[in-house]
Amino acid sequence: MGAAARDSMTQPRFLMCRPQHFAVSYSINPWMDPQAWANSDHALWGAAEQEWSALHKALLDVGATIEFVEPKPDLPDLVFTANAAIVLDGKALLARFRHPERQREEPVFAAAFHKLQSHAQIETVAELPNHLRLEGAGDCIWDEQRGHFWMGCGPRSDRAAADVVADQFGVDCVALELADPSFYHLDTAFCALPSGDVIYYPGAFVPAAHSAIEERVAPAQRIALERADAMSFSANAVSFDHCLVLSSCTETLRRKVEERGFTVIATPLHAFQRSGGSACCLTLRLDHRSKKQMRRDDN
Repeated sequence: MGAAARDSMTQPRFLMCRPQHFAVSYSINPWMDPQAWANSDHALWGAAEQEWSALHKALLDVGATIEFVEPKPDLPDLVFTANAAIVLDGKALLARFRHPERQREEPVFAAAFHKLQSHAQIETVAELPNHLRLEGAGDCIWDEQRGHFWMGCGPRSDRAAADVVADQFGVDCVALELADPSFYHLDTAFCALPSGDVIYYPGAFVPAAHSAIEERVAPAQRIALERADAMSFSANAVSFDHCLVLSSCTETLRRKVEERGFTVIATPLHAFQRSGGSACCLTLRLDHRSKKQMRRDDN
């Protein structure tokens, strides 16, 4: 990895996209209601601008640095940069989308990553095989403590993509089949904290996937959400340096997270929830490193 990339790893780095063209103009998940958006589009767009800016500020305030994808007209979901790619050890594996509405984002995200590569902030940029779908880090979450990826599959991403991820990054990738249309990406129902704790909604997973989580996560490290919390996107959170940034949470969830040594930062993102996204969806972590890479960097 280049010197610039190593130097920037002293603080977390994210990729974001300003919501200049954000709207709910089509429906590809149960949260999206284009007519409801159109009825109040000006007010909702204004709310989205304010909410995104507050999230951006919250991340800066706790020490993050932000890179940007330029917003583009007619790509309202480009703001959800978590879906752009999977990134680990300076390597990026670009997403390939299920729905045509989002497939138009692929060349924009590809150009953004090649630009990052030209600035030595990403080492390599790879593509999935043409026949596979995997919608980026929204469906493929890095677990720092366990040293593997958790990958959601079924609604948007193909189970077979887990093998590609494992080969690309040289780490295990545990596929979890999703069962509920409201939780169509893994990050809507699952958050791996850097402490090894996991926030998740059991009802989002088929029984085999639920069992896979229980096999790998000790009972004391499981923070199981009630459906009401999950429907408020409490699992769709950004976590680093013992901070948890999310749209909202109940006092019960806050207490459980704080008991584990985390500071909870709630910054409402209700406009984006109308599109099925929240804090995690609006960010893509660029500086995740495997333990193997950490050892190399330290030598």
